[in-house]
Amino acid sequence: MMYLDDLDRAILKVLKEDARLTISEVSERLGKPESTIHFRIKKLIERGIIEKYTIVLGEVARPKEVAFVVLEIEKPIIEDFLGRYLEYVSKNLANLPNVLLVAKTEDERIVALIGAETKKELNEFIEENIKSIPSVREIVVYPIEEFKKGEEIKGLLLGV
Repeated sequence: MMYLDDLDRAILKVLKEDARLTISEVSERLGKPESTIHFRIKKLIERGIIEKYTIVLGEVARPKEVAFVVLEIEKPIIEDFLGRYLEYVSKNLANLPNVLLVAKTEDERIVALIGAETKKELNEFIEENIKSIPSVREIVVYPIEEFKKGEEIKGLLLGV
């Protein structure tokens, strides 16, 4: 992990809350000169700490129901094909509109965070798009009742 001092962290916190702020507004909030803020933001971008500015959907546009879905894939006869098939399934899942996140675990499972407006729509999406994937040995669905941290990930849903 890259070293960040207190000012870098403060800048990131302010921009995380509202990336639309101007340099002068960030400067005013943090009580630092504009030139310092401008220089620090430029360095954060150059170092790859800030990659891009994006939007987070508001509460009204976020899915109301979300679930983690864990897929275990059948091991093919030729084990070398498993990695390629996992990559293929992951990419296809990532392109589906209700999928917020896709990851591969160390033990070669795929984890996806799925969102929908209602439980019925969520279950239909899983039934039609996830359970129909060939070579899936097991699917475990973990509906999320409440987020304790990170609920804003629901605002990053790409299929708007």
